[in-house]
Parts: sequence; C-alpha cells; structure tokens
Amino acid sequence: MTMRKTMPRTYDVRTHGCQMNVHDSERLAGLLETAGYVDLASLPHETRPEVADVVVFNTCAVRENADNKLYGNLGQLRQAKLSNPGMQIAVGGCMAQKDRGTIVERAPWVDVVFGTHNLGSLPALLDRAAHNKRAEVEILESLETFPSTLPTRRDSAYSGWVSISVGCNNTCTFCIVPSLRGKEQDRRPGEILAEIEALVAQGVIEITLLGQNVNTYGVEFGDRLAFGKLLRACGEIDGLERVRFTSPHPAAFTDDVILAMAETPNVMPSLHMPLQSGSDKVLKDMRRSYRSAKFLRILDTVREHIPQAAITTDIIVGFPGETEDDFQGSLDVVREARFSSAFTFQYSIRPGTPAATMAGQVPKPVVQERFDRLIALQEEVSWSENRRLEGQPVEVLVAPAEGRKDAATHRLSGRARDNRLVHFAVPDGAEVPRPGDLVTVGVTYGAPHHLVADAALTGGPFAVRRTHGGDAWAALQADPESTGKPKVSLGIPTVGRPAAVPMAPACAAP
Repeated sequence: MTMRKTMPRTYDVRTHGCQMNVHDSERLAGLLETAGYVDLASLPHETRPEVADVVVFNTCAVRENADNKLYGNLGQLRQAKLSNPGMQIAVGGCMAQKDRGTIVERAPWVDVVFGTHNLGSLPALLDRAAHNKRAEVEILESLETFPSTLPTRRDSAYSGWVSISVGCNNTCTFCIVPSLRGKEQDRRPGEILAEIEALVAQGVIEITLLGQNVNTYGVEFGDRLAFGKLLRACGEIDGLERVRFTSPHPAAFTDDVILAMAETPNVMPSLHMPLQSGSDKVLKDMRRSYRSAKFLRILDTVREHIPQAAITTDIIVGFPGETEDDFQGSLDVVREARFSSAFTFQYSIRPGTPAATMAGQVPKPVVQERFDRLIALQEEVSWSENRRLEGQPVEVLVAPAEGRKDAATHRLSGRARDNRLVHFAVPDGAEVPRPGDLVTVGVTYGAPHHLVADAALTGGPFAVRRTHGGDAWAALQADPESTGKPKVSLGIPTVGRPAAVPMAPACAAP
C-alpha cells in the first residue's frame, strides 16, 4: 500500500505600510516557517493553490482608507474561507492594535487578531483558534520582548533591516503611531551590533537601521550621543558595505550624527528628513517641535559636511487650519531645500488623533489643488537635481527587481550610494553583475525619478566588484531546494531590555 504524501500547509503574509511593517512581516514569515508552514509563493505554479492555508494581513493604520482596504481584502477571502473551512485568516499590525474586537465583529470569518506587541504569539493563536473553533484576539498594551528575538525569513540575501528601537515619545497631532507602537524602547548597542555581524556573516552587505525616531536612540539608557556612536561602530564591521537609517526627527537631529555620517565611509550619503510643513504655524499645530528655519539649518550643515548627500522628506498638504499662506511656506521650503524626492500626502482624518477633531478642516478640492501644485514643484526640483549628475560616475548596488522595464530596455537596476534609483546598461562582452554586487557606471540622463547610466555603451566607465552579497544571492539561485529567499535565521537570544533593577522607595517615580 502506497502512503499518500501529505502536502504542507502554506502561508501568505500580505504587508501594508512602513518599513517597520515590512521587517515585522519577515519575523512573521520566520515564525510560520519554524512552525512547519511553507511560503505559498515558493511552490511551483502548477502545484500552487490559489489561496494559502493561512493568510496573514500585516496592516497599517496611518494611510487614508486603511480600514476600507483591509475589510475589502477580507471580503474577497470570504468565499475562499467558505470553500475551505480549514483555511485561517489572521490580522495583525497597527490596524489590529487599533480596532481589536471590531475586526471580528465586521469580518466574523477572521480567525486570529494580534497586535504590534505580540508578533510571536501568531502560531499559538492559529493553533488555539483551530482547536477552539472560534476567533482568538490577543492584543498586548506594551512590548515584552523585542521582535529581534524571533526567527526571521528575510526577503533579501544581501540586504537586511535591523531594528534599533520601537515606539515613539513624540505627540504629533496627526499621528496615531505612538498609541499603537507605544513609548520608545531601545535595544542595547552591543545587541544591535551582534545582530548586524550575524547578518554580515550570512552575506548581508547593506543594513538599514529602523526606528520610529532613530536619532532619539539612547533615551532609555541615558546617552543622547548613542545614535552617532552606533553609526561609527557600524563602520568598524568588516564586510558591511552600506549603512542606512530611517527615520530621524528634525527636533532631535544633532551635529554629532552629521559628523558620524560624514566620517564613517560605509554610512551612505542619503538622509530622509521629514518636514511635514514649511509653515511655522502649522508645525506648531502639528506639535512638531522645530520650525522651518531650524530645518533648513540642519540641511545646510548636512551639505557642508556631506556635499553629495541626497535628502528626501515627507510633506502633508491640507492639515487642519492650513491657509494659502501656510501652503506657500511649504513651497518656499521645498524650493530652498532642493529635496531629491519627497513623499507627499493629502491630510486625512485619522480617528484617535488630536487633529481629527481640530477646527478648520480644509475642503478636499482645496487640498487636491494644493497637492497638485506641490507635486509639480517637487518634480521640477527632482528633475533638476538629477540632471546635475549627468556625466558623473555612480556606484550601484545591483538589485533583482528594481526596474519594471529592465527586460524591455536590456538594462539592470539598483541603488546608488545616495539611494537614487539607477537603470544601467551592460556592454556586450562585459561581466554581468549579480544582485548584491557593486558596479560603477556613468550617468547619461537624469529623469525626475531615476538615473539612466548607459555610458558604458560608448566607452564610459563600467566596473564590477563582486561581493559576499552577490555570492549569497548566487548560492540561493544554485540551491535546488531554495525558494529564492534566505533560510530562516534564529532570533538573537540576548535581545531585549535587561531586567529592571528594583529601586529604593525613596527613588521611585511618583
């Protein structure tokens, strides 16, 4: 009698939102793989089911219509759930932390709801929901251990995220993140560096340090210079080619961080500095504890020490009470700041934030008209800044899927040191770089959103430097059992805040 082979249960993690959510999804994938599930996307097309056995939504609550998007996606899966009662649906992330039991009320076919503070509970909650035949909702109010203690299924062989802190101590009136992620909690520098060294040993050559406000790192252990020191320590790690970070807050951005960036060769000359508004009145209403003049002084200092730096930003249009003069203030800062690019948003009411109930909500047509003008100006600035790079060599970290038109244009793509997207040509007979390798090419055209580097076709620079990152990517492609992503790596067991030392009654906080 031939035993029928049991097919493994499959999973599909669907991510919405910021880089923190992307990194959290790597942890969720690692947890599910450790529990015996298989990534749906890793199966051959001919044997791949249409819907995974477990679908996880890692949600965002920041963007407009985030709830409509979630419930629309859940509605699309209702029929699949009816057809396959053994299928499970889980909702995590910021929307889960915010809406909690409401999700099960509106979508009773959901099996598990978990929050931002208890990613590690997912496999147990899935088992419990299956056993009890009911939805399991578990939302913790605060983080007990850092997610870095969890197993991880990284998306890239050569690039990785490293969380240095979670939570935020700011009280911006438009932002719901502090109430969903909690107060800032910092990891110890040694634990962060140990994780980075472990990643480098696996072939990672680029890391991005993550935090809701990276430049307040150290607040928990009383070292206001800790972030600059951390950047300098990253410069001592052999084999680490590129270090990035996101996102800082202008109010806490200090010269020691700028000097650390300038003096540490593997810290990249790119900086994301959220402006939000160029109007001092609006910044005050937003509770952003800086003003436009200070913001511009920071940029001047950055460019004094790092002339080649590319600076990007976030801008909100139509915040409650914003007048035409206020909006003109934003346009003025954009002209003077010369951002390489900007993430621009139309203000939308987020329930639970102070701004949601402010007077002076700006009509949608006015917001749209201002938004269109801001986009047009930033496009002009971005294009001008990119044109200035024509004729210059750039070093590109090659990526496997950065260019949507690469096949049609016969180019490869990747990111320059300043994080600009570069599409480049490989001359006939030249060595073809692998994803994870570094290539030096000459820029021939600066478009508004990318650079074209075809100089090698007419005798311009073209030099490939093979890296451990490229080796790691190639090894995955050569492994017949590989799914194209690195294998699950175990969490760092020492990660997390040390146990609190009991305080004498006289020293206790009131």
